[in-house]
Amino acid sequence: MLSIIIRISLFILFIGLIDWYSFQAFKTLFPSQTWVKIGYWAFSIFIYLFVIYSFLTFERGALSPAFGKMISLLFLSLIPKLIIIAFLFGEDILRFITGGYYSLAENREGGFLPDRRKFISQAALAIAAIPFLGILHGVLIGKYRYRVMKHTLEFDDLPEEFDGFTLTQISDIHSGSFDNKKKLEYGIDLINQQNSDVILFTGDLVNNQASEMEPWIETFKKLKAPMGKYSILGNHDYGDYMSWPNRETKVQNMQRLFQVHEELGFKLLRNESLPIKRGNASIDLIGVENWGKGFAQYGDLNKATGSLNEKSFKILMSHDPSHFDEQVKSFSQFIHLTLSGHTHGMQFGIEIPGFIKWSPASLRYPKWAGLYEEMGRYLHVNRGFGFLAFPGRVGIWPEITVLELRRKMG
Repeated sequence: MLSIIIRISLFILFIGLIDWYSFQAFKTLFPSQTWVKIGYWAFSIFIYLFVIYSFLTFERGALSPAFGKMISLLFLSLIPKLIIIAFLFGEDILRFITGGYYSLAENREGGFLPDRRKFISQAALAIAAIPFLGILHGVLIGKYRYRVMKHTLEFDDLPEEFDGFTLTQISDIHSGSFDNKKKLEYGIDLINQQNSDVILFTGDLVNNQASEMEPWIETFKKLKAPMGKYSILGNHDYGDYMSWPNRETKVQNMQRLFQVHEELGFKLLRNESLPIKRGNASIDLIGVENWGKGFAQYGDLNKATGSLNEKSFKILMSHDPSHFDEQVKSFSQFIHLTLSGHTHGMQFGIEIPGFIKWSPASLRYPKWAGLYEEMGRYLHVNRGFGFLAFPGRVGIWPEITVLELRRKMG
């Protein structure tokens, strides 16, 4: 109990200093508008009381919509204020230098520090408004702003019968975070509209517990693909990020999750492979359990490919893109295409095709979103269909990927 009180006290002290410092910009611009000052503190106090309440009632592993609201309100309050502080701190350094210079020159009237300049406070508030509005948009609209990303890939050794074969990849559903059935159904309809031959899901069906998918089973059962729907597990599917009453309960949760995949009409691949046939030809679809650098490594590529012809055309589903760099690209068998997810593009970034592509995810994952090619092998990292913890997406929209496979001519 004492440790909780200490943590709460440090948290209050930390956010109190942030609020007091950023408040100076409002104080400079609105010296006589009392309602602005009251509004500023009322907004901050409301958010922090809500955050403290959520922290005290939070259960480890319960990444629910309520937890997401806490995160979004915290981001909405703190990030703009940190930007304001950056401006004010820079100004205060100059004020201190200026005050020191005039004091040494004995040419200073009034206090030691010069008054704050309104221009700096105006610029700080204007810049801070950008992430504020961006976060607000991301929470209210961005998290369901589905985008279809299409790519055409050419291969010398693709069987002729598979020329024009299409697959739709979705990843990171994180069903425990959904809060709007109508918008979710729009996303499902958009997937079906692609009319792909197969649908491939690359892991993280839930945040932690199989029960999170129960309200959405009927919705996801509507997914259709004439040549089948296939899936793998992601790091969140194992329930490793929460406390269970006992091992048996965790095992039962996994068994239920396997049943859910079956009820959804997905063939779950767990370190195994199967042929996809078209006419007289076939390609091999491989699915491994989660294997990630710094995460659980349950995947076994050797086991999954042990019975395959080394010359066959292969598509691998592996949740974490770090698997590609660590094992797949140098694997003894040539794997033509790897499909991953996991990163979500951190649900935050900026992408302008042909100009810029950046997210904090790039600091952790060299290959964090989109299509990559190395050593003749392709990797596609899906930006995720759902969202986790922060209930929004800013600049990195939920993705439905359509890949068309073509046989190289000549």
